[in-house]
Amino acid sequence: MLVDLPTFRPHKLSVATMNGQTLMLIKIHCSDGIVGIGEGTTIGGLAYGGESTESMKLAIDTYFVPAIVGQDPTRVQALMARIGKGIKENRFAKSAVETALLDAQGKRVGVPVSELLGGRLRDRLPVAWTLASGDTAQDIGEAEKMLDLRRHKIFKLKIGAKSVATDIAHVAQIKRALGERGAVRVDVNMAWSETEAAYGMAALADAGCELVEQPVASAAALARLVRRFPVALMADESLRGPETAFEIAKGHDVDVFAVKIAQSGGLFNAQRVATIADAAGIDLYGGTMLEGVVGTVASAQVFATFSRLQWGTELFGPLLLTEEILVTPLDYTDFELTVPVGPGLGIDLDDDRVTFFTRGAPRKTISVAG
Repeated sequence: MLVDLPTFRPHKLSVATMNGQTLMLIKIHCSDGIVGIGEGTTIGGLAYGGESTESMKLAIDTYFVPAIVGQDPTRVQALMARIGKGIKENRFAKSAVETALLDAQGKRVGVPVSELLGGRLRDRLPVAWTLASGDTAQDIGEAEKMLDLRRHKIFKLKIGAKSVATDIAHVAQIKRALGERGAVRVDVNMAWSETEAAYGMAALADAGCELVEQPVASAAALARLVRRFPVALMADESLRGPETAFEIAKGHDVDVFAVKIAQSGGLFNAQRVATIADAAGIDLYGGTMLEGVVGTVASAQVFATFSRLQWGTELFGPLLLTEEILVTPLDYTDFELTVPVGPGLGIDLDDDRVTFFTRGAPRKTISVAG
């Protein structure tokens, strides 16, 4: 199902402006009565990458379902291997299906997904907040509010849509306003040329920025930029699963990996990416595709198992949405997210609210959050 949810403000990236978020939610019904839930979500649809929520739904309905029906849902990795043999790419859709299978298996055996993945090492995760209104004064006010609420003290700024000089001034002004109370990072979403990145990273370091995410598109350009400036360089869009992680790690072409379950092709693959980073001495950061609650919790279950998570996470996606679709909301307090401990993902969807926001579904009146 495609679930269209509003956001409390536009989210401006170098590749697109998001005025809402669409979640592709799935339910896998098993013959023992267990139902697993999963999510596939993208940032800005096809403006960001090769999959959209609509294409995920089409691929699952047309190709995944025949590969799954009649198979043993308790053998998650074997079933995902079967899917992988018949379906190439479609990493976001595969992540959604694997999430649902793991949720069902966790419910079946009575343990959280993190325990199916080897066991969690932490119960709470630091969460960064992304400032992406496009307005400096509004971003400063938003950051001040997050600090006052003790919800976030790490801020990632979306830049790249404007000139490099304008973006640098924007970052510098926000960092001056926050001072030592808040850390500042930036995400360029591949918008700069290598020449612009060389200038921009030097200026960002002078402005007090501590990390720059994917300023250029190619992994080769990242390799030429790394360690030239006193600011950490992080790969995001260049990471498309274990194979690309290995290629980047071979040359230690970045300082940090932004691990995302969707871009990795699933939760197990996200763990493999993290293992490669660990072996290469590359730091880890728990990334997001601005998922809703299901994808966010799935990510949290994986990140809780990482041996190291030096740069925290940015699992703030549900907080950007104005509407709640869980029976019990997630716990964001004291700058961190609590990883649910119940069986499977440890969450329960409010099915009436999900149906209300499902695209094309008949609607009945419900109580909608203000």
